[in-house]
Amino acid sequence: MESNNIREIELKAKNGMGMLILSMFLLLVSIAAIVAGGILMDNGKVPVVGPVLFIIGMLYLCISWLPFKGLKILKPQEALVLTLFGKYIGTLKGEGFYYVNPLASAFNPTIGRGMATGTEDQNPVLQFNNQTGNVNVNLALQRKTISLKVMTLNNNKQKINDKLGNPVEVGIVVIWRVVDTAKAVFDVDNYKAFLSIQSDSALRDIVRLYPYDSAEEGEEMTLRGSSQEVADKLKAELQSRVDVAGLEIIEARITHLAYAPEIAAAMLQRQQATAIIDARKMIVDGAVGMVEMALSKLNETGIVNLDEERKAAMVSNLLVVLCGNKDAQPVVNSGSIY
Repeated sequence: MESNNIREIELKAKNGMGMLILSMFLLLVSIAAIVAGGILMDNGKVPVVGPVLFIIGMLYLCISWLPFKGLKILKPQEALVLTLFGKYIGTLKGEGFYYVNPLASAFNPTIGRGMATGTEDQNPVLQFNNQTGNVNVNLALQRKTISLKVMTLNNNKQKINDKLGNPVEVGIVVIWRVVDTAKAVFDVDNYKAFLSIQSDSALRDIVRLYPYDSAEEGEEMTLRGSSQEVADKLKAELQSRVDVAGLEIIEARITHLAYAPEIAAAMLQRQQATAIIDARKMIVDGAVGMVEMALSKLNETGIVNLDEERKAAMVSNLLVVLCGNKDAQPVVNSGSIY
C-alpha cells in the first residue's frame, strides 16, 4: 500500500501564558475604552475622542474571543494536528501551555466516529432509552488531541479455518501506538478502525498457515505449540499493513485459541484417544522391561529352571498383571510346577 507525501512536521509554538496575560489585558483595555468613550461623549468636551474610543473598544470586544482560541493545553503523551484553511501546518507535541495561530483548527478523524477497538466512544450524542422513554445526553468533553500513549486493541473472537481446514476460534490482542500523527490523520480515514480491520485480516492470513495441533510433538509449527513464533509472524505481518497509517505495533499475540463448538467434542475424543494410546504404550514398554529383568534375575540366581513353555506362561501372566487396569487376583500353587 502506498501513502501520500504528507509527513509529520513538529510545530514550534509560543508559550501560552504570555499571550493569555496579553489577551486579558487587551480585553480590560477595550472595556476601559468603552467606559471612557461613553463618559467623554456624555460630557461633550472632546467630541471626537469619545466616539473613537467607544468604537475601538466595541470592535475589539467583539473579536476579543479570537486570541483565546489560539491557547492550547497538552498533557503528557498527547499531540495536536493543526490545519489552517484545510492545509496541514504541523503537529504540536509536548506537555505544556501553548499559543498557536487562532485561525488554525485541530483535526482528529476518530472524534464522533466508531473506533472499532473493543471499547465504546464517549461522544456527546443523544441516547434514547426504550424502557423509560427518557433521552440522555452524553456531555463528555471531546478533545481533538491525538494520544501518543501505548494502547491496547482487543478485537472480538473470530472463527477461522486452520491449515487442516478445522474451524477454530481465535482472539487477538494488539499493543500499539501512533508514531506519525500526520500519516495517522490524513493517510487513512480512521486509523483506529483501520487498525482493527487490518488486525482481523492479518490474523486470518496467519492462522491459515498453521494447524491447530500436531499429532507428533515437534513435527511442525502449530498454533498451540508455537505461540511465540506465530506471535512474531503476526506482528511482522500486521506492521507491514499499518505502516501507511503511521502506527507502530509493539506486540501482537493470540489470547484465545479453541476449536469451534461444532467440532470441539470430536477433537476432545481424539485427544483422549491419543492420550490413552500413549499411556498404554508406556505401560507396555515398562512391563516388557520388568518381565525381561525378572527372567534375567531368575536365570542368574538359579532359583528355578524354567523350560520354554513355562517361560512363555510366566511372561503371559506377568504381562497380564502389569498391563491390566485392575488389581490381579493371585493364585497360590502349592504343588510342583511340573
